[in-house]
Amino acid sequence: MSDHHESAIRTPKQLAAAVIGFFLITVLGIALLVQYVTATKLTGAGTESQSAQAVSDRLRPVADVGFTLKDANAPKVLQSGEAIYTSTCSACHGAGVAGAPKVGDNAAWGTRLAQGYDTVVKHAIEGLRAMPAKGGNPDLDDVEVARAVVFMANKSGGKLKEPEVPAAPAAAPAAAPKG
Repeated sequence: MSDHHESAIRTPKQLAAAVIGFFLITVLGIALLVQYVTATKLTGAGTESQSAQAVSDRLRPVADVGFTLKDANAPKVLQSGEAIYTSTCSACHGAGVAGAPKVGDNAAWGTRLAQGYDTVVKHAIEGLRAMPAKGGNPDLDDVEVARAVVFMANKSGGKLKEPEVPAAPAAAPAAAPKG
């Protein structure tokens, strides 16, 4: 018994037709698959990004979120030395950055305190070497800077008294109307 197989494609014309038919069926299959995949709305992570609320949140100005206006004409509430140290001074004086005396280093603070309270406070207010004026926070009042100096110095072996808050200037009496 002999196995004799015959191909369905016998001429070059039939071969060309088969190849072209294969490519057309493949392209048609891909086109239908793409149509099927893109015709349905996808749901999943991130689809809320186009909701009206999400769009509104993105368009709201940044200043509206968690920003509190403060009255520039209101009397300033002075912060404690510890609060100023925590918010401004600790970045350098906590780690000894750029030669800043670390809080708790009695020797480093001792040499500075030997210069006198007024000199140390003056350097803190005006800046010295790598330290910018008022520790880089121009919103601080001179009394707040002095309080921070006293706080740091007292944590480092000093025995300084916290500065007194200067009295607010009295308002000028209103002139009596002429008449």
